[in-house]
Amino acid sequence: MNQKIQTHGGARTGAGRKKNSGKFKEDTKVMRVPISLVRTVKSTLNIYKSQLKSEIEVLEPDFNAPNIFIPIFSSRVQAGFPSPADDHLEDRLDLNKHLIHHQESTFFVRAQGESMLNAGIHPGDILVVDKSLLAKSGKIVIAVVDGEFTVKRLHKYKGKISLKAENPEFKDIEISEGNELIIWGVVTSTIHQYA
Repeated sequence: MNQKIQTHGGARTGAGRKKNSGKFKEDTKVMRVPISLVRTVKSTLNIYKSQLKSEIEVLEPDFNAPNIFIPIFSSRVQAGFPSPADDHLEDRLDLNKHLIHHQESTFFVRAQGESMLNAGIHPGDILVVDKSLLAKSGKIVIAVVDGEFTVKRLHKYKGKISLKAENPEFKDIEISEGNELIIWGVVTSTIHQYA
């Protein structure tokens, strides 16, 4: 009787990842992820890894918080004197619905530094960031460059990519072939406190 010996497939000695290797020095676990979520999961994991080198504060929305409806008035606010006749209530506004368009891909980041002052982003401002939006040239983005977080205006021109500061005292970041660039999300709103 002829016995066929398998020469491919199956477990191979020495194959696969080594135990307790890599940055965390611990075992890993295989996970199955729906194809539609692969990019989001990979991006989130890359951001998590890069956070280990950064002091940036990333906050997630609490979607279980109760809705709070705040009155919104129909009259526009002028830079002069308000008209007492225009003070009637138009509606009630839920800021979650106004600021967050894609719950599953939205998070908040607290801004640091002054490189985006001319775009209205000040230190301590809370940025609303949407990972599901396409990062087009001209959009303000949260990016990770060589493991460091930054918020800048994305600029693409003739195949070259740069991250533009909105303050002349700061240099733009030119992305060259040796740089690792991850666009984490597009800034959709800025929450700035004046008091």
